[in-house]
Amino acid sequence: MKIYHNPRCRKSRETLALLEENGQAPEIILYLDTPPTAKELKAIIKKLGIKPYDLLRRGEAIFKSEYKGRDLTDDEWIEAMVQHPKLIERPIVIQGQRAVIGRPPENVLALL
Repeated sequence: MKIYHNPRCRKSRETLALLEENGQAPEIILYLDTPPTAKELKAIIKKLGIKPYDLLRRGEAIFKSEYKGRDLTDDEWIEAMVQHPKLIERPIVIQGQRAVIGRPPENVLALL
C-alpha cells in the first residue's frame, strides 16, 4: 500500500491515521518533494478510473493563474501536474491495481 501524502494537509494526515488505525503501514510518498513522473501519474489515474482533469486541485493559485479556462489534452494536464505537483489532489492511496482519493478519508476503507 502507498499513500501520496502531504503532511501539511489535514485530510492527508487524517487518511494516514485511518490507515494506521486499521493496521496498515503504507509506504509514504511525499509527492511534493518527489513528484510522480508522467508515466507514474498515468498509471495512478488509470487505477483511480478518472480523467486527468478530475485529479486537479482547481482551487490552487497556480491553477487559477495558469490553467483556469484552458482546454488541454489529457497528456497536457498530466504534464501540468508533473511540473506543478501542488495541482495533484491528495491524498491518493494505492493498493495493488486499485486506488482511491482520501476525500473523505473514509474512502480508503474500500481498499482494506
